[in-house]
Amino acid sequence: MRWRRALVVLASAGGNTVPAIARLASASQDRVREMIHRFNELGMASLDPQWAGGRPRRITADDENFIVETAATRPETLGLPFTRWSLRKLAACLREGAERPVRASAERLRRILHAHDITFQRTRTWKESNDPERETKLARIEEAIERYPQRCFAFDEFGPLQIRPVAGSGWSRKSRPQRQRANYNKLHGVRQFHGCYSVGEDTLWGRVRQHKSAANTLAALKSIRAHRNDGEPIYVILDNLSAHKHQTIRDWASDNRVELCYTPTYSSWANPIEAHFGPLREFVLNNSDHRNHTALTRRLHAHLRWRNANARDPAVLAAQRRERARVRAERDRRWGLPATQAA
Repeated sequence: MRWRRALVVLASAGGNTVPAIARLASASQDRVREMIHRFNELGMASLDPQWAGGRPRRITADDENFIVETAATRPETLGLPFTRWSLRKLAACLREGAERPVRASAERLRRILHAHDITFQRTRTWKESNDPERETKLARIEEAIERYPQRCFAFDEFGPLQIRPVAGSGWSRKSRPQRQRANYNKLHGVRQFHGCYSVGEDTLWGRVRQHKSAANTLAALKSIRAHRNDGEPIYVILDNLSAHKHQTIRDWASDNRVELCYTPTYSSWANPIEAHFGPLREFVLNNSDHRNHTALTRRLHAHLRWRNANARDPAVLAAQRRERARVRAERDRRWGLPATQAA
């Protein structure tokens, strides 16, 4: 460093010996002699040497951009007979390129891609809704949530709930993980949790039923109506399951001022209750081994009581975000009609 070189020169000018200067500068005697000789040759310029920049770069910034662009392109587009790149295949393709050959090792390519935030990821899919009334339904759901949150509710079934050990994760001593019994026999049948969610109050409740049916759906809707039993209209968001569209349900909803807001086909993410099923899966089912449906139901309702008392808990909110990202089907499109662009 500059101050060390200056210290060595100053100490040498003061008549100190090389061993004494080496101890003072915390450097070897050979290094001290080298600094003194360079000062005698170059003068003050030796205090700030201009070191050589090393070997010229073989891969320029333009080459890096070309590598990133090629890696983000499907090999089929370039006429190659495979569907994804490996580092070796990418290196061979770049090396044999007719227009712009680039020679780089697989490790060098890995570092370049990592520096440009290009990672090897699992392909994701989405479903486009083919519902002819998609925009109308989404707009109505969005209007109900934004304008009438205190009178807006959501309903859906969560399941199937099975009695079997479920893998998960938890804290334990190193190399001493928690263990679950292995059981592949499902002798208890399945159940469905009929969940009801209040958008304005951010509360979740429901009942565990044996089947999905119009009768059970109607019972859940009646519990929602009883939750806001003031005679004013309420809005219930639910999907297009046939049990939700039974004529008895439609007649009851018409008689009790309940508007049923159905989500479009392949748009389950538009139902706000979906995000709240994530914490149920994470905190009730994962890493569990319930002996029967009675124990599972008690555990489920105990969690609902805790959840309603701690709705803003960071763990609950994080699980909701993960579930919302999992069920979202249309790649960050907002609910309702597209936002208008400013001129």
